[in-house]
Amino acid sequence: MRRRSLRVVARRRGGLERFLSTLQVGAILLASFPVAASADAPPPTTQLTISFEGIRSSKGMVRACLTREPTYLLRCEHDPASFKVSVEARSGARIIFSGVPAGDYALAVLHDENGNSKADRLLGIPREGVGFSGNPSLTFGPPSFAAARFHVSGPSMKQDIRIKYFL
Repeated sequence: MRRRSLRVVARRRGGLERFLSTLQVGAILLASFPVAASADAPPPTTQLTISFEGIRSSKGMVRACLTREPTYLLRCEHDPASFKVSVEARSGARIIFSGVPAGDYALAVLHDENGNSKADRLLGIPREGVGFSGNPSLTFGPPSFAAARFHVSGPSMKQDIRIKYFL
């Protein structure tokens, strides 16, 4: 009788070991599955909110262009990969760029008071308000991309841009 019960325990033990072994393999597969699924997921993006200081009138539009390319900072409208948004000029105006991938960017802003979609100049000096990310000093010419560069990351970010008028 004692022998028989030992065989039953041994049989049960073998079944239990197989069961535990199968369970471990299943756990390993399940643990690796979310990693494989996340590799196919799109990269995270950021919502970038831009607010403006110093808009002098409610005439026209505030146009903003966000680019990663240094050569397009002042000609951002020609960059096919840039983010462009325009809003009516007014005190408290804000622009929101959605779906911005992480990386280094620069932002150029124009208060297009006459609504002609270009920066009007008089003897090379802007006649309308301009601003750039990081609010670099604007003395003799526009800032370099490096002076206006900032890093985008995380779910949301904010930038405050000072609009400067020369004339």
